[in-house]
Amino acid sequence: MENPKRRLSQSTVNFWCWLFPISYIIHIGEEYWGGEGYPAYLLRLRGVYLSTTRFFIAQATGLILMTVGILIARRLNFIADMLVVLGGAVLVNGVTHILTAFQHGYGPGLISSIFVWSPLGIATLFLFKGKIRELRYWIAVAFGLGINAAIAVFTMRGGRIV
Repeated sequence: MENPKRRLSQSTVNFWCWLFPISYIIHIGEEYWGGEGYPAYLLRLRGVYLSTTRFFIAQATGLILMTVGILIARRLNFIADMLVVLGGAVLVNGVTHILTAFQHGYGPGLISSIFVWSPLGIATLFLFKGKIRELRYWIAVAFGLGINAAIAVFTMRGGRIV
């Protein structure tokens, strides 16, 4: 159950909303310019061809969906739920990069995963725990995990939908 005494200020929530698109841009930049670049890394590591064009289309689509999702969630008053979804998604993505690095060394996106996305995901999940009903909180976390799983399937198909 939500505790009204633990509500966050509107300015805090507004600030938190825009950390996700900004951090996503940082993560995309490292995935593109880091090491050999994510498309080449994915080909070498998993044998999956993801063209640079598809990489950018997928990342731009993700950024647009994230931003539109935040705007809709603010407008329809479910922003805390949306931030928990995003927190879960970026945390799992960050942890995936980190775990893969233990086996294969540096991969594009690792540094931003360690210093930006994983901490943002953890902080978001902690910050918003208790701000929405517990069942809604865990459903939002599950949606974040599901989004990450869908992205992984899409990526492993070389950025192809069909």
